[in-house]
Amino acid sequence: MLFNNFGLTFYDKKRATPGFTLFAPINHNTAYLINIDGKIVHEWELQKGGNNLSTLLPNGNLLITELTDEGPALPAGKCGWLREYSWDGNIVWEHHDENQHHDARRLPNGNTVYLAWNKLDDKIAKKIKGGRVGTEYHLDGESIFEDVLREIDSDGKIIWEWHSSALDMDRYTICPLCKRHEWAHANTCAPLPNGDIMVSYRVLNLLIIVDRRTSKVKWEYHDQDLGHQHDSHILDNGNVLVFSNGWHGKDINFSRIVEFDPKTKEIIWEYRGKPALSFFSPHISGMQRLDSGNTLICEGSKGCIFEVTPSGDIVWEYVSNFWTENPLHGNVNWIFRAQRYAADSPQIQNRA
Repeated sequence: MLFNNFGLTFYDKKRATPGFTLFAPINHNTAYLINIDGKIVHEWELQKGGNNLSTLLPNGNLLITELTDEGPALPAGKCGWLREYSWDGNIVWEHHDENQHHDARRLPNGNTVYLAWNKLDDKIAKKIKGGRVGTEYHLDGESIFEDVLREIDSDGKIIWEWHSSALDMDRYTICPLCKRHEWAHANTCAPLPNGDIMVSYRVLNLLIIVDRRTSKVKWEYHDQDLGHQHDSHILDNGNVLVFSNGWHGKDINFSRIVEFDPKTKEIIWEYRGKPALSFFSPHISGMQRLDSGNTLICEGSKGCIFEVTPSGDIVWEYVSNFWTENPLHGNVNWIFRAQRYAADSPQIQNRA
């Protein structure tokens, strides 16, 4: 197929949600803010290339994860630097953790929670089931890393941790098509208003909520048809919204956006492409429910950001033309996530 339309490719002015969209192409040296016409209105020059998370804080500063040269060279999600840039592009806060990966969030109390790796000892690692035999990460022999939720204060002091090795390894099995180097490839840590944290484990097709006070798992959703999901979070209405990638799923080999009731697990709303395979990103990706009721979707592996109505009509689409070199896949225009902000929001404050 021809894939040569970039920038703003479609805009329904009557139904699209006004605002500014933030995205940082993976391993690119700049983060961009574009207006509804697809024009760059602001940008931040980065130190080591944006990798995964990028978001605007209520004060308008950019919080972003960037790459470090230190630490394990696991093939997906590696970051290592958490940096906060002012609107003018100055670094006002940073934290280095060579094991940090994928996601991070600034909490209301000023602390920061993020995902990190931790090498498991051999006794615990032997309990892990599933995955492709012989695909452990090689570091002083065969190794498996667990995921850690880590909360730090503004000085970088660790004040709370939760380890994925606390999960029941007899109950959850790594997808047989995935590598065994991680237990269990967390890609999302989404704080809830009460302080609990939702975590998405890609290779387990598992969502959980960790009780921040007791460090116990208080809720879970385990479904192979999540297809190695990303960006799970709780909406204002209490439902869960998740990007179901459709990769290694039981019966589904295309992507979906799924909103479901966390108590009954009933699907309340779903978006699929028309035809279904026209919407497919096997990795990264995410979505945001907008105040208008529309949903902004980041189809990450295509570098495509688009907005859909509740009835599934596409009303805005933008395709990134910013390319970086990936050692396995060549030139890519990947985007981990995208966020839209209203012009009068605290993040923008009519500055763009």
